[in-house]
Amino acid sequence: MTETTTNGADNQPQIGLIAQYVKDLSFENPNSPGVYQWQEQPQIDVNFNISNEKAADDVFEVAVKISAKATAEAGTAFAVELVFAGLFGVRNVPDDQLRPFLYAEAPRLLFPFARRILADAVQDGGFPPLLLDPIDFGALYMQQQAQIQAAAEGAPAGNA
Repeated sequence: MTETTTNGADNQPQIGLIAQYVKDLSFENPNSPGVYQWQEQPQIDVNFNISNEKAADDVFEVAVKISAKATAEAGTAFAVELVFAGLFGVRNVPDDQLRPFLYAEAPRLLFPFARRILADAVQDGGFPPLLLDPIDFGALYMQQQAQIQAAAEGAPAGNA
């Protein structure tokens, strides 16, 4: 008979948010003050990226990078880039569950704060706030994993 938790061992999976912070924020308004006279509505291109790195034993930094650029025929109205990060303490989490947490759940927890900071930065630059739609990081992660698996299954076998 094996003992699992009666021996006093701390072996239960645990995840906790230690801190969240702005790691980098940049706002450019290269055509001011003329941009405020433009009649044309700019096209807005938004990109995001998720990264993580091990910061210490049982601590991971997860960073959500959001870049947005508003352009019109006359030029660039604004460009903004935000890297918003969080430190997460992670103990006793199996490897097969760690990656989904770092790429889906952690960004989901950070995104509402990053969204507000980005909207405020654009508004402080003299433009209407840029309100990003919510992102389903879980679905994106699952889609990426399906693409990786499909590519692996479709890869040609090694030559003999």
